[in-house]
Order: sequence, then C-alpha cells, then structure tokens
Amino acid sequence: MTALPLRVFTEPQYGATYDQLLAAARVTEECGFDAFFRSDHYLKTGEEISGDGSPGPTDAWATLAGLALQTARIRLGTMMSAATFRLPGPLAVTVTQVDAMSGGRVELGLGAGWYEAEHAAFGIPFPPLAERFEMLEEQLAIIEGLWTAPAGEPFSFEGRHYRLHQNPALARPLQSPRPPLIVGGHGPAKTPALAARFADEFNVALSMPADCDQAFRRVRYACEAIGRDPAGIICSAALVLCVGSTEAEFSRRAARIGREPAWLRQAAAIAGTPSEAVDRIEEWAKAGTQRVYLQLLDLSDLDQLRLVAQEIAPHFT
Repeated sequence: MTALPLRVFTEPQYGATYDQLLAAARVTEECGFDAFFRSDHYLKTGEEISGDGSPGPTDAWATLAGLALQTARIRLGTMMSAATFRLPGPLAVTVTQVDAMSGGRVELGLGAGWYEAEHAAFGIPFPPLAERFEMLEEQLAIIEGLWTAPAGEPFSFEGRHYRLHQNPALARPLQSPRPPLIVGGHGPAKTPALAARFADEFNVALSMPADCDQAFRRVRYACEAIGRDPAGIICSAALVLCVGSTEAEFSRRAARIGREPAWLRQAAAIAGTPSEAVDRIEEWAKAGTQRVYLQLLDLSDLDQLRLVAQEIAPHFT
C-alpha cells in the first residue's frame, strides 16, 4: 500500500462550539492522524447538513490559538483562509503567534475567497474575482516577505491593494524558514502560478482522481516554468469522509450529512465500508495525491475517526 498521511478537516460553519472542535482535535491526536484543519467560514456554505448553523460561527484563528495550547503533536491549519477576510500584515502576526503557541505546528492555507453571501452577511467587501486574485497574490508576497526578511532589515511592499512602509518584521515564526503555505483551487492558470511561486502544498478540494491529476500536472508545469523543482511541492486532496463498519452504519452516517450512499460512492468521497475506503484512497494516490484531508462533516460523530484510525489508516502508514 501507498504511504499517505491522513489529515482531519472540519467545517464548523455547520454548527460547532469550541469545545466540540477541541474534542475532535483531541481524538484526531489520540488516533494518530497527521493534522487537524478547519475551514475559515462564518456562514453555512450549503444546505446538505441539517440545522441552521447554530451555535456558530467561530473564528478560525481564535480556534487554532486555543487548540495550539490544548494539543501536543498534530499540525494545525486552515483550509482555506480567505484573503478578503483579513489584512495581510496583521494576519502574518496572528499566524506567527499561533505558531509559537503550538510549538511550531501551524500551517496557513490561503485562498481568494468565494462565498459572496457570507461576505454580504458580515459586511466584508467582495470584489470581482480578478481583483480577489490580485489581493491573494499580494497577501502571499507580503506574508512570506514579513516572515523571511533578513534580520534587522525592514520590509516594505508597494502593491495595488496593500502598501507596507518600513515594517520592522519582528514577528517571526517559530518554524524556519516559515510555516508551510497552502494554495488550492481548480483554476487553469492563476492558481497553479501562485502555487508554484509561494506554496509548499497545493490542494484540490472535492474533485475526482482524474481532475486532481490534471490540476497537479498544471502545478508541476508552472513550477518548471519558473525553474522550481516540482518535487518541492506537496499535492493533496480534500475529500468527504463517510464510512461505516457495516452497510447499515454507513447509510446512517450518509443520512446524517444529507447524502445518499449511492451518490457518495460515486463522488469525491472516501465512502462505504473500510475496505471500500481503502480502495478509494488508493485511487487518489494513483492520481498523484500525496496527502488526504478527510472532510468530517458531522462533528458529533467522533467514532467515525476512530474507525478510520483502526481499520483504514494502517494501510497508509
């Protein structure tokens, strides 16, 4: 079998308290998973899961700060923070602080932002797509610049959307040279180019193996175009998790997240019984996936993580 790190990825915008997230993170750690990630959303992103999103929302980086102090081993990060949500200078300081609080276990996934209704609900400006990509590019450049500027040399940046003047760049991450940066998406040109320039990892969410393979190829070509070794970037996939030790248990879990079992078995999902799940993960591994994020949509069902740890994960360690 293929060695493939498995990470847990949660969507608290569907309704979760900090205590629920902490419980999930602790089970993630106890079960030997590689990392615990969460989305960076303030509003439900779909109607698949029952409920109105109560008692949320929770803030991604406030959550990760707490988890940094209450876990010991797992990596912690966002999938993905939106460039529209925060200014890049303060975000760099926030991530630096959480990195120190965690003992150097933080990763930053950063994207252009996509959910217009969420922005409207919280009064966050939502520029056109091209402008959001410009913002993302400038944010990645600024955050990397603040984290890696030579000691004692101030960092300045002059862009269309952000301007920094003589920043002393004192907030340095514990990780050297900096925390890993994750870029993701399905775009044919801009996204691969940004990943090649800035990212340690490129992620494709909720896509079938053939689509992941094509996206990974685009990133490798983008790396080669700028003289970067493509082997230096990790290619990962985020996939819905819905498994059960029996068909009946699988069906119950599918119903809890508003999906049909037959649909899950054909979708971008690790679904079915444990043996089916192992075969599914292998499909993505053959497509070039080097790391899998298991999207846990039902935070009340931590036994599902225990099942994965006992019967699926050993095939990939």
